This record gives sequence, C-alpha cells and structure tokens, in this order.
Amino acid sequence: MSDDTIRLVTIGRIIRRRRRFLTLLVLVGALVGYGTSLVFPPRYTTSASVLLPGAWEERELLTQAEIATSSVVLDRAAATLGWSGVGGRELRDQVSATSADGNIIKISGTAGTPERAQRLSDQVAQQFVTFAARIVGDNTDPDTAEQPEALRQLVVQTSRRITELADAADPGQTVESVQTRTELAKLRTALQKAVDKLDEVDPTAGKTNLVVMGPAARPTGEAPPTRTQLIVGGAVLFFLLAVIGHLTAARMSRRLRTEPDIAAALGSTLLGTVDVPAERTAQRLEDGGPRARIRRLLGVDVRWDLPIPQASGDEAGRQIRYRRVCARLREQLPDARRLLVVVPEGDEIAHRAAGQLVTEARSDPSLRVVGVSVSQPLVPDRDDESGALVVLSAGSWTAGELAGIAEACTDARHEVVGIVLAGAVRTRATPPATDARRTATPALAVGDDTRGASR
Repeated sequence: MSDDTIRLVTIGRIIRRRRRFLTLLVLVGALVGYGTSLVFPPRYTTSASVLLPGAWEERELLTQAEIATSSVVLDRAAATLGWSGVGGRELRDQVSATSADGNIIKISGTAGTPERAQRLSDQVAQQFVTFAARIVGDNTDPDTAEQPEALRQLVVQTSRRITELADAADPGQTVESVQTRTELAKLRTALQKAVDKLDEVDPTAGKTNLVVMGPAARPTGEAPPTRTQLIVGGAVLFFLLAVIGHLTAARMSRRLRTEPDIAAALGSTLLGTVDVPAERTAQRLEDGGPRARIRRLLGVDVRWDLPIPQASGDEAGRQIRYRRVCARLREQLPDARRLLVVVPEGDEIAHRAAGQLVTEARSDPSLRVVGVSVSQPLVPDRDDESGALVVLSAGSWTAGELAGIAEACTDARHEVVGIVLAGAVRTRATPPATDARRTATPALAVGDDTRGASR
C-alpha cells in the first residue's frame, strides 16, 4: 500500500470495510456542525443600490465604494439608527460596498434579523449619497464657480456688441461691407458654440445627483453559512478527515508484504504459501473484552488495507499446497521427527494455517504449535525439536516484530528452518458428498506424487 497509487478502488475499500466507523464519524461531524450553528447565530444580508449618473471611470467607482464604507458614513449611519451598543466600528464588519456595471454602487448590510439588515442597508446608502453630495459641494471653489457665469455674461455682451456693429456697418453692397458683416456673423456663431460647449464640460454637472435605486429588499433566508450548511459541512469534513487518515496510516505503514522482505527479516528461507478460507473464527467471535466488542461494533476489527481475497480452487487444491510444504520440510530435514511451529499471536489466518499444516503432516514430522507475542516474544526452550517453523500472513507485521520473533527463537536455541506464508482466499460452494468422495483419492495421489517429486 505504501508504494501504490491511491485509486478509487482503494477509497471504495475503505468505505466498504469501515462503513460503520465512517457512519459514526459522519454523525459526530454533523453534531459538531449543529453545535457550531448554535454558537454563531443566524445572519441576514440584503443590498441597496446607488446610481451614479454621468461618465465615471473605474478607479472613480472604486473610490466611491471606499467612501460608502468609510468611518464617516458608518458613524453617521450608526448615529441615525440608534442601536444600543452598535457604533461605526461595529458596522464596519457588517457593511460592504462593491462597484457594479452601469455606474452602480451596491451596498450590502448584514444583521441578526431581516428588518435590521434592511434598515442598515438603506441607512448606509442614504448617508453615502448625502456625504458624497457634500464632498462635491465643499470642494467647489467659489471663485471657480463664478468664473463660468462671468464668462457667459461676457460672451453675451460681446455677441450683442457684434450685432450692433453689424447693424452700424455700411449697408451698401460693396465688397468690403459684405465681408465685414460676414466675418461678424461668423464670430457671433463661434461665440455661441463656445457657450454651448462650456455648459457641456461643466465638471460638476451630473456628478452630484447620486440616486438611491429604491429601498433594500427584506431578506427571506439566512446568509451563508446556514445551519444546514454547517451540519452538512461538518459531516463531510469528518468523513474526508477519516478517509485521509486511513490513507496516511496505510502510506506510513511499515508492515512487510513481499516474500523476500519477510524472509530477510526472519533470516530463513520460504518453504511455500498456503491458502486459508476467509471467514470469522470462533476465537475472535468469543473474545468478550470491552475493547474487542467496541472494535467489532465499529467494524475496525478487520484490516481494510489487505487486498480482497481471491477466489480459490476446491479443498483438494488447497491440500496440495500444504502437502508440498510438508514434503519440502522432509527434504530439508530428513532426520527431523519434531518441529516447533511458531505463530504470531493475533494472526488468525496463520493460526488456522498452522492447524491445517499439523493435520497434513500426519506426525511426519510431528508439529507443535505455539503462539508468540510480537510485543514481548518468548519461545519455549528447546526440548527434542529439530528447529522452528514460522507461519504467518503477509502484510501483518513489521521487520522489527519479525526480527524479535527470530531472536526469541535463537534465545530458546531453536533454529528457524523455514517460513510458511498464509493467505486468505474466497472459497466456492461445497460440492456434494459423492463428488467429494470421488475427488478424495485423486487428491491423495497427487499429493504423493508431489512428495516424491520434491524428494
């Protein structure tokens, strides 16, 4: 698992084998989200829009949005609202302003009730319009404001004088008189156009009339995150943390899975692999400790990171594997009459494989099974055994734990003569009794031939 790519099948395996535990965590996450919703009361948000007539650049709109949330505007809004314990500083976290398309400043207010949110947005918008208009009025220089009007009066007087000069000019039809009157008419037209352009380019025209586009709508729902969102978010968060925790633990796991690594940790050779039907053992079901019952209740008593057991052949095929292991033992230790079978405690698959191995050995050699604790390994002292045979399942123990078992065997003067790996498989339906009798004899024959070939 530590070297594998995380695939969807891995996530599916976690969900399938830890569904009860994950369901409990999801419920806990939902309760945490519900508790969070009680700590943070519901909030309501609504918006009021202010229209800025005329031509505005983007940077000018951003400036107006900053003005709408300035301390001056918020202080005035807080004073007008008169809410107890709520000043401009508190409103800063409840009011926001953004510029939108069409020269619109959108002012949003958030409060504990829909009515307060509506009043807050309307009042801030009104104070913003008033303050913006006052800024434009205060920034207008009186001398500068009088200059355009004086210029208009001068243009009117000049136009009137031009008319008088045109009327007083020689009414004759000479070339000079006609040219004089024409030039005076052009001059009067040019002055009138200048007055019109002066009116159009007035910097204060059209920019002081900010308009509130109606009252803010009363909100009908809570502002996010709502109580439902907090409950769902807590459930999803706990589920994701549980899955990530499982994946991280599997990535950091140092349990040995390959045959060469296991053989190197125990300092011996692999004699073969055997198959064990995947099923719950009576020992595990009878374990009545409180921790064991809780683990069974949560569904964490079964390893999730082990691969799904593959389909196995019939019982005769599985017996062949055990007989081959026994044949290799006889070939490697022809004079051995008794061996100690060492099985790590807690390895149920290995315990069942050891029992089946004892049955298939038929006292040739005689096998005695002992369970050894991996935390404090202790092996019985050597009596008349010719060595120790270690039976275990792959992916269950670390290199340090297996090295401890090997050292315990050495301390008890047992030489580790071989290793047998046991793996869980899915069994097929049991054939009828008549078919079993028919296949029993060929299975024994195959085992005998194999034994002879191994020798």
